[in-house]
Amino acid sequence: MAVIATVIASAVLATSNAQSGDGAASPPKPCDLEPGAFRTVTRVIDGETITLDDGREVRLIGAIAPRAADAGATAPQGAWPAETSAVDFLSKLVLGQRVQLAHGPGPRTDRYGRLLAHLFIGDEASRQWVQGEMLAAGWARAYAFADNAACAADLKTYETLARTAHAGIWAMPFYQERDASRSGQLMQRRNAFEIVRGTVSSVARTASGVYLNFGDDWKSDFTVSIAKDVLKREPEFAAALDALKGRTVSARGWIERRNGPMIALTHSSQLDVLASQPDVLGSANAPDAEAAAAPIGPGPSPDATLPGAKQSRPVPSVETNPAGLNL
Repeated sequence: MAVIATVIASAVLATSNAQSGDGAASPPKPCDLEPGAFRTVTRVIDGETITLDDGREVRLIGAIAPRAADAGATAPQGAWPAETSAVDFLSKLVLGQRVQLAHGPGPRTDRYGRLLAHLFIGDEASRQWVQGEMLAAGWARAYAFADNAACAADLKTYETLARTAHAGIWAMPFYQERDASRSGQLMQRRNAFEIVRGTVSSVARTASGVYLNFGDDWKSDFTVSIAKDVLKREPEFAAALDALKGRTVSARGWIERRNGPMIALTHSSQLDVLASQPDVLGSANAPDAEAAAAPIGPGPSPDATLPGAKQSRPVPSVETNPAGLNL
């Protein structure tokens, strides 16, 4: 793919400051990452996990690569073409390279003891974001967890580049969006990460949270659930959910069986209102391949970055510099 996902960094410990003067709007959710250690990659374990020269393993947070398990029992480990291509792409990008780790708010290790980090390669003048490269080439899908959602909108912007170009997995019918009305097929994808598109038929609020129903029978039709802790953590998102009735949306996450098939959202970035409809969820949600771009904040002023400063920067547009975050 011709698009190269480049991250511009004025200084290793500096981020650019979003300007709010001159009538320009500041972005609602700037992406801040804390710079970490420099290490060398000695092994690529799979399309989203690498080993460093100090023996530690790193899980590339925010990007889920294709794997044999996507196809269930039909593809043996290591023999799924999409998985092999993702591993090859990541290997060519980082194997033997000196990388810098960076972290968002939230846990820095998972339950397996792996580091959770964003990876960057290149010098200080022009950095490549490894997650961005994987997504822009079409060898990963963007996701976020409630406690580790830094740069979620930026990650989806990179994914949009690949989806628009039908690159990588987006050229494969198997990885296309699933139809919310086909609950039987969705049930067969239980425990798999999917992006599901459909029209919300009703919005139900209960003591436990909000349910977006995509059919008349909640016991068998597809549903998206948003638990009360998510609603409390993201009040603006919670308030906007009632307006989704009759809207076409896409939801991303792991398919569960709760009566019918369900995706349980843990972060607002898992839900997008699709094209030609008002973005009732707000500009924090980056567009998918067919959604309209969110309002973009201004770029940094020439003297807005100072070494050692920890500031925020505006969310960039796809046309300029997607995910142009600075460390």
